[in-house]
Amino acid sequence: MAIFKVFIVEDDKIYANILQYHLELNPDYQVEIFNNGEDLLKSLHKKPQVITLDHSLPDYKSDKLLKKIKEIAPEIPVVVISGQEDISVAISLLKEGVYDYIVKNEDTNNRLWVTIKNLRDTIGLKEEVQLLKEEVQKKYEFSSIIKGNSPAIQRTFDLMQKACASNINVSITGETGSGKELVAKAIHYNSIRKSKKFVAVNTAAIPKELIESELFGYEKGAFTGAQNKRIGWFEEAHQGTLFLDEIGELEINLQAKLLRVLQEKEVLRVGSNTPIKIDVRIIVATHKNLQEEVKKGNFREDLYYRLLGLPISLPPLRERGNDILILSKFFLDEFCKNNSLPAISIAQEAKEKLLKYSFPGNIRELKAVIELGAVLCDNGLIKSENITFNSVNNAEDFLLNETTLEEYTNQIVTHFLNKYDNNVQIVAQKLNIGKSTIYRMLQDQKIQAD
Repeated sequence: MAIFKVFIVEDDKIYANILQYHLELNPDYQVEIFNNGEDLLKSLHKKPQVITLDHSLPDYKSDKLLKKIKEIAPEIPVVVISGQEDISVAISLLKEGVYDYIVKNEDTNNRLWVTIKNLRDTIGLKEEVQLLKEEVQKKYEFSSIIKGNSPAIQRTFDLMQKACASNINVSITGETGSGKELVAKAIHYNSIRKSKKFVAVNTAAIPKELIESELFGYEKGAFTGAQNKRIGWFEEAHQGTLFLDEIGELEINLQAKLLRVLQEKEVLRVGSNTPIKIDVRIIVATHKNLQEEVKKGNFREDLYYRLLGLPISLPPLRERGNDILILSKFFLDEFCKNNSLPAISIAQEAKEKLLKYSFPGNIRELKAVIELGAVLCDNGLIKSENITFNSVNNAEDFLLNETTLEEYTNQIVTHFLNKYDNNVQIVAQKLNIGKSTIYRMLQDQKIQAD
């Protein structure tokens, strides 16, 4: 905070000047004096950080002037400085919303200094918190979360906007790495609950014997080791959003307890019979097909419909076409910025390689591939050889890549030649093909021996 404006309302000009002198010993304080209430009211548009009022002014008593101030600018804190030591007056004014009541005596300057310092610290903290909230909200603006213009992702964008306009529960499905938690956060921070907590829980990562106490909390002594009371995730997310990731992993007995909480809008801590009212928006996510889990008896049908709400299905990256290149540029620019690197580009052949790949790890995998490419590249250009795929699902990628049968054959023969030190006889035996076939491929330069 820079300049801190203080309005002093005091009909005793000499006393007002004394207060001003002491306050302006702090160079950040800017003091303006008013000798009556009417002049102050005309100047409230200047938005001071704090107002000090003499209890008895020529045109207003402090309680009447306080009401006028609160009608025009309720956010401005008011400190009353009075020659009266009447406790009942002080209590009455404090009930009306006065920040502090200071009696005029030899210690007034010090009291006022401390009061305004505390006010300034409080206001500064509030502004800092507000800035942080705005930064968080900005971070989760749709334009920050949704990168791409493919029809598939635009449908997701439309559904997210609808989710933000109401309190309906949301169920997000999609493959691992497709960005389910980011979408959940974007919905929360663009909804009417954005000023409250977003609590994210991966239900699959919590041991089954702890999940109930983590969800609903517990009382002191509820079980061995429960030395203190603990509130659960539902209470922590009160008036905010609770994001339950991998909801399909929740055991069937806990599903019944979760259903009761959603129906009754109250929780029972473990070890307690006293229900606690909660107001929580639920967003769930899973990579499983919950409809199939219901058919198999692994997931309660009544809970499924309670959680379904607005379903949002995130498309896998391989179905998003040129979004791969848009996301690649975004991740590359972010990596360069965060590591103080000059701008890096992606060569055309590298782009083509990215577009042909199926990305079983989705956006998470693409980010890792691009960052590794940025580290491996030279002269500010990511080439095809800098694009390295380390998928755990290589068989699927092999089938999904758009490669001709002849190209596959060439790759296989080349691989075995490299593996067996270019021994054509062994490779012919392993692949059950004639040696002449391999020699012909070498002669036609369709394959390269090391």
